[in-house]
Parts: sequence; structure tokens; C-alpha cells
Amino acid sequence: MLSDECYITIHSKLNINHLPLLMNICKSIFAFLFATISAFLLPVILQAQPEPIYIKGGHYFDVESQKMKVNDGILIRGGRFYKIGETPSDNEPNDYKTISLGDDEYVLPGIVDVHAHFRMDAFGSESLEEIDEFKYNSMVYLANGVTSTFSNGVYYPEMELAAKKKINSGQWTGPRFFASGPYFGSARPGWEDFSKEEIYTQVDKWVAKGVDGFKTKGGDPETIKHLIKRAHFHGLTVAGHLGSGYRGTTNSITAIDMGIDRVEHILGGFVLDSTQYAYPVWNKVDTTSTAFKQTVQYFIDHGVYFDATMIAPVYFTSLKEGFDYWKDEQSLFTPYVQSLLSPRENQGASELMDGLYRAMRRSTKAFYDAGGGDLITLGTDAPSHGYFLAGFSAHREMHTMVMAGIPEAAVLKIATQNSANAIGQGSLLGSIETGKLADVYIVKGNPLDDIKNTRNVLQVIKSGEIYNPDELLEQVKGKIGPADATETESWFRYEELIK
Repeated sequence: MLSDECYITIHSKLNINHLPLLMNICKSIFAFLFATISAFLLPVILQAQPEPIYIKGGHYFDVESQKMKVNDGILIRGGRFYKIGETPSDNEPNDYKTISLGDDEYVLPGIVDVHAHFRMDAFGSESLEEIDEFKYNSMVYLANGVTSTFSNGVYYPEMELAAKKKINSGQWTGPRFFASGPYFGSARPGWEDFSKEEIYTQVDKWVAKGVDGFKTKGGDPETIKHLIKRAHFHGLTVAGHLGSGYRGTTNSITAIDMGIDRVEHILGGFVLDSTQYAYPVWNKVDTTSTAFKQTVQYFIDHGVYFDATMIAPVYFTSLKEGFDYWKDEQSLFTPYVQSLLSPRENQGASELMDGLYRAMRRSTKAFYDAGGGDLITLGTDAPSHGYFLAGFSAHREMHTMVMAGIPEAAVLKIATQNSANAIGQGSLLGSIETGKLADVYIVKGNPLDDIKNTRNVLQVIKSGEIYNPDELLEQVKGKIGPADATETESWFRYEELIK
């Protein structure tokens, strides 16, 4: 039917002979509008509302008390926790899908990885060293109970944002996707010494495109100052891979004074020497020293989050406890990639990385003991070289935290509520509470008895949608990486991300 405007125009302003032409014009306008609106709404329409869920039996982890509680009933409606500790009432619609759990099955809040990399070795490329792979990595994350990720610096930000749209609209399967955009600092290919105005313009651009926060790596103090100020103007957080102040890097104390939200890898601060690189000095950190204690207190006093990423050094040195396989991770890569790899056990040790791994463990534990437990987050920082994948490594990070001496219950809180808080999503994510988004994973065995039980993922629920982890991994099997040498430059540039 015609709009009132078309009708009035036709009947009051124009000759009757013009009617056929005007009818065709109006129809064309409506067809264009319908096609345009459909392009935006169709993904939403196709993503049907999840059916209500009733989880009964077993136990669930209560973040506030940091204890397992007997599950008297978890009701999920509209993708949110509707009621906790109750069964469906007689006057409610009898439309719940029931998940019945045994006594040795546990419901845990979905993991939030705030240093989630989708990065991989380019596997034989002559022009590329590392790439970002979003399609299958996302499914691996979700299969491991990681229901939210902050990508924390990417090389292909336009593809990252396209992947975010695919996943968050339900067209692709993966965790809730929070995008970081490009690095701010020397880690970005082609980085220049940008002015304040140029940094502001870049921040505004990426915010308009849809990023959810920013990452600085290799940023000098001026860059970080302008980045933080403009990001905070937009209500977004900034995370930093910082240094000692040597050769244009930025010390964590300086960054904290500028208002940074989260510091990655090492606390740094007063322990470091601005005339030397950070890691060799940090590797010798004395956690009983005044400089260390002052640094810890600076973080606590200013409420700055610390993302320890304790497993990150292991990717560059010999294997450590926790780096075993409970699923066949390597089978997820293409046969071609698997053929390129020598046994991981053959990789030699790195004195620098071994020292960093030990320093991270003892300094993170000391930070926890000093009262910083609520500020520690979980980040995998796990670019893949064909041996391990970041989704699985969320469990390796939790295991390493426990080996460092942090209690299992605190580690579960770190991996969920703390991390959600750090990216500004704590009111929606991170715990099993009425009104929050229904993100959980169900495991066999109590993680408070053995943290490795988080690996025994039986089911994953994200916003009320149920996923079978084994089925997700089966969909990925043999698909990560180029099929042969001719695909090394392009295999990760999926058509859906670049059209």
C-alpha cells in the first residue's frame, strides 16, 4: 500500500497522467527501505530467543561467598538468570528445558578472558609473521567455558570488528566478543609518533566503529596519556603492556598516575630501573622489598587491575606443569599445519622466559596476599604456534594460579567476577545472580577440590543458549590453518570478514 505522503502527492499536486510513474517511484522507495532495514534486522530476527532453562541438582559456585552451594534450582529466561535457588512455580508456563545434574556436577560462572588473543603463527607465510584468526578460535574459546573475551590488541582491527558483529549477532558461534581495535604504541605495524590531536581522532574513529576498550603496547608516556584521556571521555577502559621507562617505554606508576585501568604481565613500578629493560630486572624481584610493597600498595590505592598472564612465558620456553593435553588440541589444526610442527618437547629452554615465569608466580601470589585479590584478572595472552589454543589455556592459567598458592575459590572469582569488573561489565557478567546474563559452564568434579576439574566441561550456556563442547570442537577439527603452502597468505581472511 502507498504511504499517506505518496497518496497526497499523487492526488493533490500532480496530473493524473503521472500516476503510473509515481506508483513505480514509491514502490521502488519501499523496496529499497525494506531491503535496507532487512539487512540490519535479519540477523536479529534469525537469532531466535533461547528457550527457558531449569537447571536442577548438583552445585553452583557462589562468587560472593566463594563457596559451592547446593543447587536448589537455577531458572533462566530471556537469556538472563530469572531465579536462583527456586524451582518453577505452578503458575509459570510449563515451558522450561530441564538440565538435571548429578551430585558431582558443578555450575560455574562463564570465564571472562581479558587478554584473549586470536593470534597465530602464519605457518609458512613469506610476508607475514603472525595473523588473527577469529572464526574457529572463537568456537574453541566457547567450548572451554570462556563465554566472554576482550581481544586486547589485534593486527587486523577491521576483521576483528566484522567478527564481533558475526558472533554477537549469532551468525557465528563464539564467546561474547569485546573488541580492542589496533594497538596504540610500537606494537602496531606502521606506528608513528602521533600528536595528541591525531590520537584523539584515532580513538574517536575506532569508538565509532564499535571497539569496547583499548590496549597500549610500546606506548610512550605522551601517547598513553592522550589515549587514556580520550578513551575515558568515551567511557572505555585502557589496558597496558608497559615497561620500565627505558627507551621511551612507560612505567606502571606513571601510567597509574595518568589513570590507566589495567596493567598486563608485571606490576613493575618502583622495582624497575629506567636505565634497563623491564623483564631482566623483574625476574629478580624481591617480594619482601620496600620497592615491591610500595608498588603493590600503589595499585591497591588507585584500584588498578593487574592481569598476571602467568602462562604467557611458557610459550617461549620449555614446557611447565599444566601444559598437558586433556583434549586433542593439535587435531584442530589442518593436516598441513600439523606436518610443519616438530615435537613441542624439543623446544629449548629460555633463561629469560623461565625467570619471568617464576617471577610472575611469586609476585602475583604476593600481590594477592597483600590485599590485591579483587584486582587480579584472568588473561591467557596465548598466541598459538600450532601446539596450544587460548581457549584451553584459560584452564592452564587457573591451574598456574593455584600452583602459585592462590586458593581455588579465589581463582574462580578472578576468572569471572574480577575480570568482568575490569572491562566494565561486572553488573551483567561474572556471577550466577538474578538479572545477570546467563553465562555458565557445567563441569564434572569440584574445582575447589582440584582446579583441573574446570577442564571437564560438560555443557556451556551463553545468554541462555546451550552448547555441547564436544560438538563445537568437532566442527573445528582439522580447520585451523592453511590447507597447503598456497594458502599461507590468505587462509584467515574469511570472505564474511572482508566483503
